[in-house]
Formats: sequence, structure tokens, C-alpha cells
Amino acid sequence: MNQLITFEGIEGCGKTTQLKIASAHLSSSHVPHIVTQEPTGTAIGKKIGAILFNRDSFHLSAVAELLLFGAARAQHVQEIILPALQQNKVVLCDRFSDATYAYQGAARGLDFNFIKTINDYAAQQLKPGLTLLFDLPVEISLRRALERNNLLQNSADSDRFEREALDFHNRVRSGYLQLAQSEPERFVVIDAARSIEAIREDTISRIMKFIGCQK
Repeated sequence: MNQLITFEGIEGCGKTTQLKIASAHLSSSHVPHIVTQEPTGTAIGKKIGAILFNRDSFHLSAVAELLLFGAARAQHVQEIILPALQQNKVVLCDRFSDATYAYQGAARGLDFNFIKTINDYAAQQLKPGLTLLFDLPVEISLRRALERNNLLQNSADSDRFEREALDFHNRVRSGYLQLAQSEPERFVVIDAARSIEAIREDTISRIMKFIGCQK
């Protein structure tokens, strides 16, 4: 069974918070699992992420951006994800290949077939078994992201994707929803405009059902 579970959504959607909550629940239920993220799930990925998220990298071309994410994914799958799956562990991953379709495809305008070629090769044809898409209106998500950034000691730590125009984030959201519509057997769309507790209940229920465990 493919126990790769990915958490997706636009900036400020709360997916990372829910991933941490889900991990704590799996730990308390004695479910072997790992938590990881893209593109910074490996030491090499962290170096690539330093380029991708640096707000001074606005001149980075869309194709270069895609290839950098692909490079990080190739290392991530080979070094972290596949070994964990081979050990029958559940893998909770903060973003994966769907983010590339949403950001570099729907938002940046790159060809989806080109993206698929890069994704398939980098990920060794691996796709998530379950994808949780945390969806909410862009205006709410960006407000949350701004509130989070206001807590940063250094405003330069906010990444360049959060600084994109509103239309960019609307295209990302639309891209995610189109992906979910095209693969309803894999995607679960979760209303992320609700309370953290309500989202938690929904998220954990979906995960435990997917891995065949009692909640």
C-alpha cells in the first residue's frame, strides 16, 4: 500500500499546522511514520530552498524554478520518502508534486505535459496515495500569512511566493481545485476556513480511514 500522504494548499491555509497535529495523533496511536516537506526535506533540498524562497530571487525564470523544485524532489524521494515507504512507514509530506502543477503550471503558465515529465522522472513515478487539500479563499489565506510574517524577527524571512500578487494566488488555488476535481479518488478537499479543531477532526478521520486504523 502506498502510504504517502501529502498536505497541499495555498499560502496560509494551515496545512503545516494540521500536519504536525496529525503526526502527534499517529505517534499516540503508535503508527510508524515520518514527517517531511518539500523542497527542504533534505540537506541538499535546504540549499535549493534557500534560492527558491529568497525574496531577492524574483528574477528567477519559471523554468529554472520548476527544475530546481524537480531537483529537490529527486533527492527527497530517493533519500527520504522511498526508504520510509519500503519500511512500511506512513509518510506525511508538506507539499509534493501537486504543488508544482498549481504553482509552476496554473500560476506561472508552464506546460502541464512538460511539468509531468519532470515530476514523473524526479519522483520515479511515485504519486501520493492520499492528498489532503486545505482550501480557503485567498484573501483569508494571505491575511493569515501576513499575520504569521508579522511574528518573524526579520521580515526578510518571508518568502517570495507570499509576496506575489493576489491574482497569482487565485490561479494557484484554482489550479489545486482543478487537480482535485480530476482525481477525486486521491484528493480530499478540506474546508480550511473552519476552526483548527474542526479541521483537525476532519484531517485525522481521513488519514486514519486511509491507513486502515481506528481513530
